[in-house]
Amino acid sequence: MLKVIKAVFFGNYFIGLIAIALSVESCVQLRLPLNSFTYYIILFCITIFYYTYAYLGPLGTGDNMNPRKAWYNRNHTYIIWSQRILFSVCIVFGAYFMYKNFSGIETLSFKYWIVAGVIALAGIFYYGLLPKSFYKITLRNTGWLKAFIIGFVWACCANILSFIVVQIENGPHKAELFLLLWLFVKNWMFCTVNAIIFDIKDYADDSNKQLKTFVVTFGLRKTIFFVLLPLIIIGLLSLIAFTASRDYGIITIGFNLIPFILLLIIAWSMQRPHKILYYLVVIDGLIFLKALCGIAGMQFIKH
Repeated sequence: MLKVIKAVFFGNYFIGLIAIALSVESCVQLRLPLNSFTYYIILFCITIFYYTYAYLGPLGTGDNMNPRKAWYNRNHTYIIWSQRILFSVCIVFGAYFMYKNFSGIETLSFKYWIVAGVIALAGIFYYGLLPKSFYKITLRNTGWLKAFIIGFVWACCANILSFIVVQIENGPHKAELFLLLWLFVKNWMFCTVNAIIFDIKDYADDSNKQLKTFVVTFGLRKTIFFVLLPLIIIGLLSLIAFTASRDYGIITIGFNLIPFILLLIIAWSMQRPHKILYYLVVIDGLIFLKALCGIAGMQFIKH
């Protein structure tokens, strides 16, 4: 069972499920048609492929190696084949998606192409997927900005990209602009806080690389009390104000508050060390829970 758990979480398969869950939550909250099964398969595979990319290079050796890196060393052949299969699935389903929705792609508004291009560029530069001679900056190494970029990419994929795909697959659909922007910012800040918490795990490596993340710059306690907790509390109060102003009802508000309250508790718990699986299961799991709570809360809105 432990081997299965490590494969699911170390291998980033759970991250793929999170991407699908957030996209479904966005469509439900905007009252739009769900994206197609084909799109969700592509999103699942490309998310896993993307996140696994960072672990395909030289991992080093030694007794103090990160358990996740050690797992990749032991399962290197499996990971290579997994990446090949994921890439092949993306190609096949991507070709089918383009064939089936060619007219929707052809008539897609130019403004959506610009937005999609920005999302793609942010994702490409985050991991430095272009040749080094082509660029000088990798967004992943921009210190404290790193967490906000991660949150931005996730929010773009969850809210903006899923909205664009709805336009391609189902024709023009309108969504309330303010609500779309609100959900985008909410996901952006939630995933950013999640990324800052993950930086606590990487404190030693980031410090050695002179990567000035929040925890490297301010230290653990100041990051928790002056960065994490204030951001979560602001998000919590904003959520209450927004949902109450739209008369969503106590049950819907309660569902949406659950992940923020748990995030507050988890941020407080970061004062003591945790194993890497805690981050992958509990902290990443909180994003998955947020999506489920968002979907469940919408079922109690009558208007």
